[in-house]
Amino acid sequence: MVIRGVGNLLLSDEGVGVHVATELMKTKLPPEVSVVEGGTDGFRLLNVITEADRLIVIDAVRGGAEPGSIYRFDIDDVRNCPSGFKTSVHQIGILEVIDLSELIGKKPHTTIIGIEPKSLEMGMELTPEIKSKVPRMIDLIFQELEKCNINLRNP
Repeated sequence: MVIRGVGNLLLSDEGVGVHVATELMKTKLPPEVSVVEGGTDGFRLLNVITEADRLIVIDAVRGGAEPGSIYRFDIDDVRNCPSGFKTSVHQIGILEVIDLSELIGKKPHTTIIGIEPKSLEMGMELTPEIKSKVPRMIDLIFQELEKCNINLRNP
């Protein structure tokens, strides 16, 4: 299981995935769970993704809801969305990375946990509205791990 936090730390709430990944790294997780700060370059982590059977991506998602709204998508739900799916201003999007991994025959089951950003202005800190939701996002990630029968009680 790979948990990949993505985003641009220079654009305030756009960096939420990296901030959440940093917080997750402070917790005691079982050895079968890897947390990776993905930044904005999906190509750089293609090898990590292709070695995973499951992938959780954490990112800012602009879906038109109130800032701080949390989303959960399976990658196939995103592909079937008629309006497409744009999470961030990354060099390469998660859909493209998953498509590349599928081309080489190693497509992980992928879940996206995202949050509606409030600000994408220059700045290295999350807005208070988004920062206050980080614990809830971590709880959702833990729920996903439990669905995969990953024991979080005695890592």
